[in-house]
Amino acid sequence: MAPNARIIKVELQVNDMDRHYYQAHALTLAQHPSETDLRAMVRLLAFALHADPRLEFGRGLSTEDEPDLWQKDLTGRIERWIEVGQPDESRLRKASGRADQVVVLNYGGRSADLWWEKNAGALERIRNLTVFDLSADAGEAIAADAARNMQVQCHIQDGQVQWLDGDKTIDIVLRRRMSPT
Repeated sequence: MAPNARIIKVELQVNDMDRHYYQAHALTLAQHPSETDLRAMVRLLAFALHADPRLEFGRGLSTEDEPDLWQKDLTGRIERWIEVGQPDESRLRKASGRADQVVVLNYGGRSADLWWEKNAGALERIRNLTVFDLSADAGEAIAADAARNMQVQCHIQDGQVQWLDGDKTIDIVLRRRMSPT
């Protein structure tokens, strides 16, 4: 954990009707001093979307050989490698060789579109890659709720995500840019 990292404690209830996964998670996120609230909350959203008892947060922004989140099987084999933002294409290529599945949760509005336009051709050659886009409005809405202590419910059904934090409800639609071939 980075010095002066902000610690975010989250009680996350995931109700994923698509995967039949219903579980409460007590999570601790270390927010690096240079990490925005938006990025931290997108990491939390990525956890909710792929929640599993073995899903873990990586060591952080300054660690090049780990993703933002990953899931390993009991032998240590990487089942799922998850990046948030606009990672470098070469990083995703390396990840695809190490993990069964690679997922990118892209956010940032226009910068997300520019990243896709620049990298789409190279990314389409990565056979185990899935790329989702989070709308700028949805990202800003969940970032506005960032706090040191949070209680969040995430309901997922038919690809639609509903994020409930206190008395605030945010409807999130993810755009799928690509899926494994």
